[in-house]
Amino acid sequence: MQHLIRRTVEQLTFNHTEVYPTIPLHDRRIPSLLRLRELVDTVHAIVFPGYSGASVVNEDSLLYHTGVAVEKVHQLLLQQVLDALFFEINASDTISAREKAVEITDTFLERLPWLKYMLSTDVKAIFNSDPAARSFDEVIFCYPAINAILNYRVAHELFLLDVPVLPRIITEIAHSETGIDIHPGAQIGEYFSIDHGTGVVIGQTSIIGNHVTLYQGVTLGAKSFTLDNDGHPIDVPRHPILEDNVTIYSNSSILGRVTIGHDTIVGGNIWLTHSVPPYSRILQTKAIALDLLDGAGI
Repeated sequence: MQHLIRRTVEQLTFNHTEVYPTIPLHDRRIPSLLRLRELVDTVHAIVFPGYSGASVVNEDSLLYHTGVAVEKVHQLLLQQVLDALFFEINASDTISAREKAVEITDTFLERLPWLKYMLSTDVKAIFNSDPAARSFDEVIFCYPAINAILNYRVAHELFLLDVPVLPRIITEIAHSETGIDIHPGAQIGEYFSIDHGTGVVIGQTSIIGNHVTLYQGVTLGAKSFTLDNDGHPIDVPRHPILEDNVTIYSNSSILGRVTIGHDTIVGGNIWLTHSVPPYSRILQTKAIALDLLDGAGI
């Protein structure tokens, strides 16, 4: 057994960079998935006080609760941003990296009130678009879309601050928990609603206006990729633009850099690769019912 273990270890580690040229040895600091989950949970406790954690929050304790949580966000984020900076490059100037991490963390904290406002509009949008929702409380406490949108909005702020890797990890946490895949680079306006949500995919360069609703299985994807001389995809705008007051029903795919005009409704199971003007109604042809008797229809 010892000989087998030793031989296996030697095979796994011998001449690593030549045997596995596309999987280089990563010998730098990396962010902590556990700490990032804790970070998102703490932001949730700030934005929606009293809906998570063991403590009861009331008007008398709100100021204290928020102060403790904001300080915790600062501590958690500062360390994770620093680890992310080391993850991307082997920074030799630790002092410079820490100064950058402090600047990013401070800027993020300044954006927390804006995050709270945006998420409050999302709660209202989901409540207003779902007759099954009985209260804002139920939406915050039970609806997976809120968790996915919160993770996205946190990640998007970090994306805008050019933080490596953390934004993608944070949105993938929500993806694994809810089945809703929102790239942190997407631009999403206020009063954003996702109903049910499982299977929703929103690509990196998507632009979504205000008061937009998506149902389960909707894809905002790319139609094709622009390649460089080496055959690698180039990061250029390639996902749809949805203007204000657009609704897209379940399992529809909108692909490419197309514009869906404001106040448009896209029905279910639609494959759309061209722009449509405002106030459009894009619907399937209705199914034709036939009496298939005595082999009819074969």
